[in-house]
Amino acid sequence: MTNTLKFFWNGIKGSDGKLHRCFFSDGALMNHPAGTLTIYSKEYSSFPTEVRKHFEVENDSDLMVDYFEKDRIRVVPTHPLYSKVLQARNAYEQRIAAKTAKRAA
Repeated sequence: MTNTLKFFWNGIKGSDGKLHRCFFSDGALMNHPAGTLTIYSKEYSSFPTEVRKHFEVENDSDLMVDYFEKDRIRVVPTHPLYSKVLQARNAYEQRIAAKTAKRAA
């Protein structure tokens, strides 16, 4: 499967060139191996099909009781795109740190 996804500090772009806004996290998770990363969508719309081809997307929304969640993706260290997601997460963290330092100054 050819990967046409590009990861940025603020989202994921597919071959259509549209940025799907999201943010990245690396906190410890129960029932997941150490180092697992999470990609959280900032949109209520689903991740594009191209993203879904490479990752298993989680969403526990329940339309019957009007409970809505945004999509999320867990990326384990053995996933082929893990290093690219980790680079995006690091860029996201650097961006947040720079913004925080600028506000403190």
